[in-house]
Amino acid sequence: MLKALTSKVTGGIFRRRMDINRSYLLELDSQSLLQNFYLEAGIIMPDLQVVPDPEKTKLHWGWESPTCQLRGHFLGHWLSAAARLIASEKDMELKHKLDHIVSELARCQQRNGGEWVGSIPEKYLDWMCSPEYIWSPQYTMHKTVMGLVDACRFAGNEQALEVVSRLADWYLKWSERMPDGIYKGEQGGMLEEWAELYALTGCEKYKVLIDRYKDNYLFTKLENEPDALTDDHANASIPISHGAARLYEVTNDEMWRRRTELFWQHAVTMRGMYATTGQNAGEFWIPPHKQHTYLCDRDQEFCTVYNMVRTADYLFRWTGDVKYADYIERALYNGFLSQQNQFTGMPAYFLPLGMGSRKKWGSKRHDFWCCHGTMVQSQTLYPELALYKDEAGKALTVAQYIPVETETAISGSLVRISLTSDMSDHNNQVFFAEHTSSEKSMWSFKLTVACDKPTEFTMALRIPCWAKDHAILCGGEPISEKPEDGFVRITRLWSEEIVEIRFKNELYEESLPDALEVAAILDGPVVLAGLTEQDCGLQGELKDCLAPNTEHLYSYTPWKQSSFITRGQPVNFRFIPLYEVTDEVYTVYYSRKK
Repeated sequence: MLKALTSKVTGGIFRRRMDINRSYLLELDSQSLLQNFYLEAGIIMPDLQVVPDPEKTKLHWGWESPTCQLRGHFLGHWLSAAARLIASEKDMELKHKLDHIVSELARCQQRNGGEWVGSIPEKYLDWMCSPEYIWSPQYTMHKTVMGLVDACRFAGNEQALEVVSRLADWYLKWSERMPDGIYKGEQGGMLEEWAELYALTGCEKYKVLIDRYKDNYLFTKLENEPDALTDDHANASIPISHGAARLYEVTNDEMWRRRTELFWQHAVTMRGMYATTGQNAGEFWIPPHKQHTYLCDRDQEFCTVYNMVRTADYLFRWTGDVKYADYIERALYNGFLSQQNQFTGMPAYFLPLGMGSRKKWGSKRHDFWCCHGTMVQSQTLYPELALYKDEAGKALTVAQYIPVETETAISGSLVRISLTSDMSDHNNQVFFAEHTSSEKSMWSFKLTVACDKPTEFTMALRIPCWAKDHAILCGGEPISEKPEDGFVRITRLWSEEIVEIRFKNELYEESLPDALEVAAILDGPVVLAGLTEQDCGLQGELKDCLAPNTEHLYSYTPWKQSSFITRGQPVNFRFIPLYEVTDEVYTVYYSRKK
């Protein structure tokens, strides 16, 4: 089993997107983040006893407005995102803000009687067992529990653990009183949090809550039905796999591992996916291999991308199977980056994949969709996805080629690892060595290893599934090791070494299973978007109908890559990475005529 090494992201597009996200986390007013918790606790916010002009307040609206039944969900996402940045960046400004927010949640809890710390009324959970309409109160409360747990795990806030412990006492009483309500609404994520709390504390009450939440009917469907997911709400079901996964790690019961793997089979292996990794439309699972049928402007809800990456990471850590790392890489470029506005950091709820698409971006204070929350979390996951260490402490794995640095102990030696883009200037993921050659590639990297004393261990380097060829040099000499199971493993006595890594990428296409003549075009893991309002069709072999359209810039990006222009077509137009599309009209899938 592998363990993620929390690293610091040092450069490239992932660093820039993290910085945009951090700025947004700090920009949001703490009182506004807490507004619905204050209202539920009866705490009057300064100067808001009467609100003559809502536009002049800093209150949050959309799904955070005091009239929405999901109000308050976003704060849990904020706590989780801030906590992870505190862990990887040692960010004291965020730490101060997080600690203050947790202390205010404790204040609200005390005003509510000592247990309940909700942004919604307690009766909302009772209403799930009545004819009264209610919109997913357990979903809302899960975010609060998750945020408090992560504030303890990643930011070291012990008060958060005390607050969530008292809230768990409330859940013990409620779940005993209303057992029929446990599996109603989007409650899937609760199982993972109870398992996490049991692992953190060993406290028996969390074991009781695990037992009450562990028998979700989806597990029975996965084990007994050929297709357990079609037309099911995608984001309500994925967190159930997280609960099974964390229970496997906590209990070592193989049943929970089998259930997590079964979920993956139903969600991905037997279903297929778009080139971007999406498997859903309008928030629901698409029937197996019917992606063309559901091609529209409401494909790939972002919450599902984020949560499927988390499922894939569980599976990768258990198995080391390269297919999960390849899936994560594809999702990072075509979900995490593509559904985040590169200028504002705001999310696109869906990723439209039909012809003539346009991304619809959220606002900073007036929407707060569910995907608003998972977006701020997603941009803090990169430090946990790049480097891993095996249980024996004798092997390191490079799973994602994200510029990072970290240090870890191996056999009593402190080992420092730095992964950077192999370039001569600028903070960017490209290759351009001015004094050696004119060739450039965004898939060229330098891995620097420095040990306190010479130490023997294995370095496993993922060879991406899209790489047509690769070159690896250690100390300037080509290595002799060959790829095995998707990795090149280099075992030697390490001291101070530089490993140069280069992957050869080519354009290729992926057809839709129910319309083989319709395909998306990719450059490595990057889906390309044509800047056109319609499916113009592409005629001829791919290598003949697209030409590179590289641009040298004076801005933060020295070379603009993965940009092409069509040639020899009835109508010629440009292709750019889907993650660079902001307000342009674009088309991803094209009819192919060879």
